[in-house]
Amino acid sequence: MSGFSADWLALREPFDRAARAATPDAEWLHARGRRAGSRGQALQVVDLGSGTGANLREIAPRLGGLQHWRLVDHDPQLLAALPDALAPWAAAHGLRLQQREALLVIEGGDGLRIEIERCEADLAHGLDTVPLEGVHLVTASALLDLVSAAWLDALVARCSEAGAAVWWALTVDDRITWTPWDPDDALVLAQFHAHQQRDKGFGPALGGAAAGRAADRLAAAGYRVTRTATDWQVDGSRGMADLAMLQAMVEGIAAAAAEQAPALAERARHWQARKLAQLDTLRLQVGHTDVQAWLP
Repeated sequence: MSGFSADWLALREPFDRAARAATPDAEWLHARGRRAGSRGQALQVVDLGSGTGANLREIAPRLGGLQHWRLVDHDPQLLAALPDALAPWAAAHGLRLQQREALLVIEGGDGLRIEIERCEADLAHGLDTVPLEGVHLVTASALLDLVSAAWLDALVARCSEAGAAVWWALTVDDRITWTPWDPDDALVLAQFHAHQQRDKGFGPALGGAAAGRAADRLAAAGYRVTRTATDWQVDGSRGMADLAMLQAMVEGIAAAAAEQAPALAERARHWQARKLAQLDTLRLQVGHTDVQAWLP
């Protein structure tokens, strides 16, 4: 199963966070949380492919109140690193982070309490082993474009059966724009998009078609669905973080294109060299989509 390194997750998080500012607060989810709170219950959340907890850091403060998160990932090192990843964020927001037996607990003002359970699971082959009964929200970030159509359909069916809302964030949708334009942009990006549809461990990946398929399948299952563009905006003139992301994207796209079409490898290398030579004046927009859905 494909995974992400902690370094890559740290590199992308500022761009993820800026992009997700466009996603509206989910009043339907707040209402569900208030109903659970009125019964003295925690809002139950499962985060699939949780990595270092970036999705929790984005969503949990928006929800407030009492929450219980089950963070699911196949990488035990990422799960083990969660306390170190969450501690600076908690401190910056005036929150208290403690470890209580197997749980991590974050507490703050206005009744915020987040209980965090870590769960190691191979989602590619063990989705059925992740319990969703009684779960109010199933969330994931940068996951859907890696999975197959059959896997996504099974996830929608399980969420529908549980009556769970979904918030699937930052799914790439094949919109990539470079400024300034290069004559080989279209050629290289076509091979990159084809590479994204290779098997990432879940079967042939949906790549840029994932958000649309998710929205269609959720609607067919009776969900109300909203889609929000959550695009990365990367600008080499802004400083080191953008320059590092631009370099990583240029090198990663060129390598994928060369692997997908070896006959074009030399052109991909020349394309990479031209892009790297202009990093401080280069701008990049990478299209992503957030899908939020709930059962009326």
